Amino acid sequence: MNVIEAKNVTKKYLRKEVLSDVSFSIKENTITGLIGRNGAGKTTLLKLIAGFLKNSSGDLNVFAQKPFESLYVSENSIFADDRMGFSSALKLGDILDAGAVFYPNWDQDLAHRLFEYFQFDYDGYHNRLSKGRMSTFNMIVGISSRCPLTIFDEPTTGMDASTRKDFYRAVLRDYLDFPRTILVSSHHLEELEDILEDVLILNNGRVHSHMPISDLKEWGLAVKGKREDVSHWLEDQEVIYHKSAGDDFDYVIVKNQGQSQTVPGLVFSSVSATEMSIHLTGMSKGGIDHVFASREIK
Repeated sequence: MNVIEAKNVTKKYLRKEVLSDVSFSIKENTITGLIGRNGAGKTTLLKLIAGFLKNSSGDLNVFAQKPFESLYVSENSIFADDRMGFSSALKLGDILDAGAVFYPNWDQDLAHRLFEYFQFDYDGYHNRLSKGRMSTFNMIVGISSRCPLTIFDEPTTGMDASTRKDFYRAVLRDYLDFPRTILVSSHHLEELEDILEDVLILNNGRVHSHMPISDLKEWGLAVKGKREDVSHWLEDQEVIYHKSAGDDFDYVIVKNQGQSQTVPGLVFSSVSATEMSIHLTGMSKGGIDHVFASREIK
């Protein structure tokens, strides 16, 4: 069963098209990472799915319903980010109690255990928390809600490395106990790799690719060698990234199509999912180095 189905979805703000012809589907009980650079349209897409925004055109269904202003989608999903708003009149402990009333699957025992693990004060107030502590509290609400569709948009903003690690571990542990559909948007793919099943890569408002994380790890093949040897080998290859690696050496990433890796003079290596996602959404095949190379040529 597909929890989310998008067909040719477009979103415009005035005359600016933020999402263009976006199509994909996400099945139930999976953890999917939404990957892309700033401005790629990740937050807009997640807000469309959560029903906070209405798509300009195309067809978007969540739980087989149009999500915009759908009470069913609202009841069965949660959108957790660093800007979640809670009443300033409620103490943190009161917010946990309210969660138990609103979300049918809310686990109050889990909420309290996470709350105490991260050393929050029940009498504290949400709007007085630091940015990192606010993100951590919002994460507790997101996990404890156990909504069939749980959306985390850049959930670790402001968190230190140790807390980020705890967060991803908590997501995975609770997912194994209580499977549901989870979407996570993050710039820290290297921290997400171990919990993701699929990745949805956005680039300039369009879906670049949607694949299992295992496929992304095998997507690219890195090659290094003398410029002449590399240039000759690159014939008929799909080049993803290309840069100079010295006076007479080049480093290139191509699409892995099962090429022979025993070519004399060339050194082959694998490409991590994090590096691959960076290059797939890069501004040019030469990355930032291309800017300086162009200046030097002039």
